[in-house]
Amino acid sequence: MKYTGTTYRPPFESKSLLLQVTTGCSHNKCRFCTMYREVPFQVETREQIEQDLREARRLYRRVPRVFLVNADPFVLGAGRLKEIARQVRDILPETESIGMYASIANIRDKTDEDLKELRALGVNDLNIGVESGLEEVVSGLNKGFTVDEARRQLARLTAAGMDFSLNIIIGAAGRRLSLEHARASSAFINATRPRLVFVAVMHIDEGCELDADAARFHFEENTLRENIEEEIEFLQGLEPSETIFFGLHTSNAVPVYGVLAERKDAMLDALRNGLHNIPARYLDSLPLRGMEGAVMIPNIPA
Repeated sequence: MKYTGTTYRPPFESKSLLLQVTTGCSHNKCRFCTMYREVPFQVETREQIEQDLREARRLYRRVPRVFLVNADPFVLGAGRLKEIARQVRDILPETESIGMYASIANIRDKTDEDLKELRALGVNDLNIGVESGLEEVVSGLNKGFTVDEARRQLARLTAAGMDFSLNIIIGAAGRRLSLEHARASSAFINATRPRLVFVAVMHIDEGCELDADAARFHFEENTLRENIEEEIEFLQGLEPSETIFFGLHTSNAVPVYGVLAERKDAMLDALRNGLHNIPARYLDSLPLRGMEGAVMIPNIPA
């Protein structure tokens, strides 16, 4: 299997076959991210994709799900994505669904009919980084879309029968707008009803634009206490539904997970217990970070 540079996937795609169809990121301008800064955006050849699929066929008896990488493969034209989906179905006929990272701009470029046809070919469960429901935050992070546009494009996915997960970044607003960001993000999730909301915590990559010029963007990083309090505010505002709350990223000091309709109260209790159990010297300082923003504190009982 061919992979170029570091290959990223959501934690919940750990059992999916990763198939490279693009390299780099078509946007590559988010102010907090350096994941693909040194990787030029390119489209993989049809021949390489077929070669990788045939290698997967030799290696694996059954491949229920394929996840296309890298950064935002949904940027490919609808015709090219349909061709890839057909390649997958031809070589791995047991595959039930094909997911990938996508951006709001990627959706905008597809017609309603394109979305329905892609869904019919098995494309489903797109992972989309909206990061916030607050316009000032989305603009400040340079995401390349507005909150209103995100609502419209996600409604088009829903109308096409396509499920999606949304990423929300705790701490993305910094200290100044922390609770406003939490409340606006809750309202956004309630309005769009993703299958899953993936909650991670802001960690500013060294060398990113936000790191280099935080003062110009009026950004001051949350303490660990403020991050947990913001996550509590965000979770409190979410309506009970079948949406999965996925707070198991390494950047989450207090891991929580569950369907909102079933485990919202239990997850809130776990977060509040974290505030009670984590020593103040950690809570009231900036989190110490490891790989991928992992919070470096002792294990805390739930």
